[in-house]
Amino acid sequence: MVMIMENEMRKHVEGVQAGAAGRGKTYDMAYCAIFAVLIAICSWISIPMAVPFTLQTFAVFLAVVVLGGRRGTMAVVVYVLLGAIGAPVFAGFTGGIGIIMNNTGGYIIGFIFSALCMWMMERMLGRSTWVQAVSMVVGLIVCYAIGTVWFMAVYMRTTGEVGLVTVLGWCVFPFIIPDVVKIVLALSLGKALRKPLAGILGENR
Repeated sequence: MVMIMENEMRKHVEGVQAGAAGRGKTYDMAYCAIFAVLIAICSWISIPMAVPFTLQTFAVFLAVVVLGGRRGTMAVVVYVLLGAIGAPVFAGFTGGIGIIMNNTGGYIIGFIFSALCMWMMERMLGRSTWVQAVSMVVGLIVCYAIGTVWFMAVYMRTTGEVGLVTVLGWCVFPFIIPDVVKIVLALSLGKALRKPLAGILGENR
C-alpha cells in the first residue's frame, strides 16, 4: 500500500513538473514573440541617415534586461529571421535577405551578437545592474565593429574605396551619444518591467 501511494505521489509530482515545464515553454515563446514585435516597432521609428537612426538598439537591450540572456537573445534572433524571410520589420518598413546583404545589414546581424555578449556576461558575472550596464556597452561596441566591417566590405565591393574614419563618421560617431542614452533608458525601464514579471519568468533565464 505504501509503495502504491509513493508511486501515485511520484506520478503526481512528475505531472505537475511536466505541466510547469509546458507552461514555461509557452511563456518563453509568448514573451520572445512580444519582444520581437517590440524591436520591429522600434525599428519603424526611423530617421533616414547612412545608417538609419532607430530605437532598435534600445529594444534589443530592453529584451535582454527584461527576459534574461537566453530569452532575450531568442527574441532578437526571431526578429532578424522575420526580417530575413521578408516581413517588413526593418527600418523603413523593409524586409528580406537583400536588406541584410546590403551595406547596413551588418548592424542588424550585430544585434544578435550584442545579445549574445550580454547573455555570456550574465552567465559569468550575474545580473547585477553594473554587469548589465557593462554588458550593454560591450554589446554595443561589438555591434559597431561587426556593422562597420560589413559596411566597408559591401561598400568597397559595390561602390569603391572608402576609409575607416569616413565610415565611422557615417555609421558610428553620430550614434554614440544617442546609444548611450538608449542604454540608460533600457537599464532603468528594464529593471522596472522585470519586477512584475519575475514570478512568471523565473530566475533561470
